[in-house]
Amino acid sequence: MPFATAHTVSLHGALGHLIDVQADVSPGQVGTTLVGRPDASLNEARDRCRMAIINSGLSWPATRRITILLSPADLLKRGTHFDLAIAVAVLAAAAELPKRSLEGVGFIGELTLDGGMRSVPGVLPMVLAAASRGIRRVFVPEPQAREAAMVPEMVVLGVRSLGQVVAELRGEEVPDAPPVAPMSGSQLLSWRGAERMEEVDLSDLIGMRDPRYAIEVAAAGGHHLLLSGPKGSGKTSIAERIPGILPDLTPEESLELTAIHSLAGALEPGDEMLMRPPFSAPHHDASKVSLLGGGSGQVRPGEVSRAHCGVLFLDEFPLFRSDVIEALRQPLESGEVTVARRDESVKLPARGMVVLAANPCPCGNYHPDVRDNQCTCAELKRRDYRARVSGPMADRIDITRHLSPLKAHESRDRFLLCESTAAVRARVEQARLRQAARYAGCSWRLNAQAPGPVLAERWPLPDRAQRVIDDEIYAGKLSRRGAVRVHRLAWTVADLAGLDAPGLAEADVALRLRTGEPLLLATLERRAG
Repeated sequence: MPFATAHTVSLHGALGHLIDVQADVSPGQVGTTLVGRPDASLNEARDRCRMAIINSGLSWPATRRITILLSPADLLKRGTHFDLAIAVAVLAAAAELPKRSLEGVGFIGELTLDGGMRSVPGVLPMVLAAASRGIRRVFVPEPQAREAAMVPEMVVLGVRSLGQVVAELRGEEVPDAPPVAPMSGSQLLSWRGAERMEEVDLSDLIGMRDPRYAIEVAAAGGHHLLLSGPKGSGKTSIAERIPGILPDLTPEESLELTAIHSLAGALEPGDEMLMRPPFSAPHHDASKVSLLGGGSGQVRPGEVSRAHCGVLFLDEFPLFRSDVIEALRQPLESGEVTVARRDESVKLPARGMVVLAANPCPCGNYHPDVRDNQCTCAELKRRDYRARVSGPMADRIDITRHLSPLKAHESRDRFLLCESTAAVRARVEQARLRQAARYAGCSWRLNAQAPGPVLAERWPLPDRAQRVIDDEIYAGKLSRRGAVRVHRLAWTVADLAGLDAPGLAEADVALRLRTGEPLLLATLERRAG
């Protein structure tokens, strides 16, 4: 029977679907038909595969009618990584390969006209999807073999050419072939990003006890944070030190994040699995597509997804475009981004901390507590500037802190608390371990991700603490969404203190963190001790 099936994967965002590439070689009008909703680049695979097979010294069934079906047929397919599966399916249908050799095997890779392989983006999420559907052996371009091998219990064969794939499937000696070049444009340049994050430490910052505790709570529970204050008050400095107090990623988080970076084409040959939380700080002129994801052809993750399980820092937040600011509502609320188009809708994970920084006015000099400040902005201009961060957007921020410039006597006080990043990270790790134990078996990991109704039912606050929150709601100072966030913050404060459950004091601290009121000195001293 002149029919064979090979397997590959189609990506829709970070979600992969196993695709059966069915090839039929039979008598009829000579030609090659590709069906199953292929896009333009995939339609061109007919010519690429034909020339790759001929130039590899193999036989293309030129006198037969070739029909290639990408099943399921109703799913839109994009990309050039289908080439290898199409080529081996045609060869097996033409009796050039044993059909049994294709069973339980996945094929990923683009072919050149001389039969060579080219690297493709998204190999890791493709192999993850294939493994979930029972595929236990996969062929990928040689530079991406290490990436594919991150998937547990997967046999990975890194190959350089179609000839090597055919020889391996036939059980013959594998011929030599020219090396495969890394994916073009995969190197993403940054200004000493990773090294800079390692060089800064919390001990470098003098004072700032209130914001220090705020970022510790935010890091422990994964809460979103807004830092406001005049220029020079330390907003950027303290935000850049947040990744250092985050613990290493869990194996599950590491695999998720590495798959997202693979989809974005940001993994280099030989890169290990990402173990540290990422830090992303796009410029305020960034477009909505670059921040949230999208693009022509296949959807690529944006900065908010590439900061999954890490920190997305948006400095000068009111200067971002209005459509970008409002589009951030969804990832702040649900921890994912949905990119909808006319014929498809894809979801990308975005469960990272979002840290916003804003000046009180366009010139950055306004300070409400200083009588003779140097602000030159009119009050109307200041109001318009602050109004760019809308109420619904601000309501999705868990913690709000206002930073003041360091006073002269504080900069000379050698006895002010200057804890190191390592000391704070140790407390954050312990708090996250408590959350991991409490939420074992749940679909979320941190307090900031816990659904409000489940939290109220299974982990309620004491009656006295709940009454304090209810009073704030009835007074119009707190929305229902804000009350849920206070509940989550109270649990994080309790986790940092090593308590089994939050009480009235923890609820009061959570309220202050939420509303931006200064924390009590006793709270900071108790935490420091």
